[in-house]
Amino acid sequence: QVQLVESGGGLVQAGGSLRLSCAASGRTFSSSAMGWFRQAPGKEREFVAGINWRGGKTSYDDSVKGRFTISRDNAKNTVYLQMNSLKPEDTAVYYCAADQTLRIGVPIASYDYDYWGQGTQVTVSS
Repeated sequence: QVQLVESGGGLVQAGGSLRLSCAASGRTFSSSAMGWFRQAPGKEREFVAGINWRGGKTSYDDSVKGRFTISRDNAKNTVYLQMNSLKPEDTAVYYCAADQTLRIGVPIASYDYDYWGQGTQVTVSS
């Protein structure tokens, strides 16, 4: 069982930065791929970024490449999402997710993830 708690969301002006954190409990964190997803009002939940269990592989949606960076600290059971050059279209609830299947790559489909956090709101004003 893994429990995930996101933090770091808030209101920021366009062009600004935020860093989201996801603290995980459970002994399997270090063997879990982790992902960040987001959901804007009236839209489907979408993949933002993911990182494999060792941290050596990452994957990003094209809309955030070059602006967002995912990282993890297995000693602290925490995964981060550094968001720079934020745009109003980045406004959404951001969710952290954990994949319990040990795999080499980074899953990008929401159905590959087994545990989800409660979400944190990110609002970017123009």
